Amino acid sequence: MNNSLVNTARLLGAGLRALLVLTLVTGVVYPLVVTGIAQGLFPHQANGSEIRSDGRVVGSSLIGQQGYSLDHFQPRPANGLGENALNTQYRLILSGATNLAADNKELVAQVERAKAEVVADNSVPGYTVRPAQVPADAVTSSGSGLDPDISPAYAELQVHRVAQRNDLPVAQVQDLVRAHTRARTLGFMGEPRVNVLQLNIALDDLARRG
Repeated sequence: MNNSLVNTARLLGAGLRALLVLTLVTGVVYPLVVTGIAQGLFPHQANGSEIRSDGRVVGSSLIGQQGYSLDHFQPRPANGLGENALNTQYRLILSGATNLAADNKELVAQVERAKAEVVADNSVPGYTVRPAQVPADAVTSSGSGLDPDISPAYAELQVHRVAQRNDLPVAQVQDLVRAHTRARTLGFMGEPRVNVLQLNIALDDLARRG
């Protein structure tokens, strides 16, 4: 009986020591090491890829924003976004896709409405947008609904409107788009893209100087 109690106590003691050591290693040391490496080597990414303007954080380069006026470049539609209907204390945005099939009548109607709006909004005196010019990302939302980027084609399509509304030369706004166009990652992954938030911040700076 005594041996049994001694063995049980020994096993419990070993288990508690293992628990304390693993808690210290995995719950304290490992997170501190990983955080230190991330802050030392990748501080921008570790802190949420924040974008600053006028000394304050205005967003993240990884998360798209909606609600820009027509004075600015427009992002992709966000038809997949929803709002939390359970906890109404906070206005939480839920990321997601529409999950509608390509031949779904609702999706087709959304695309047609979006295309008509893009044509109407971006057709200005001296520059008329044709429906065939409207790229796919101008009328469809991304899988998350939070895509921060648009294609160079969609950015170029908006140049004349943005230039007119901000009293800027078209060539200057075109140069701004080209300066903010990023190539494929490592030269072969993804597609060329333009970050809408960064582009609009640069546009505001240009408009103030102009």
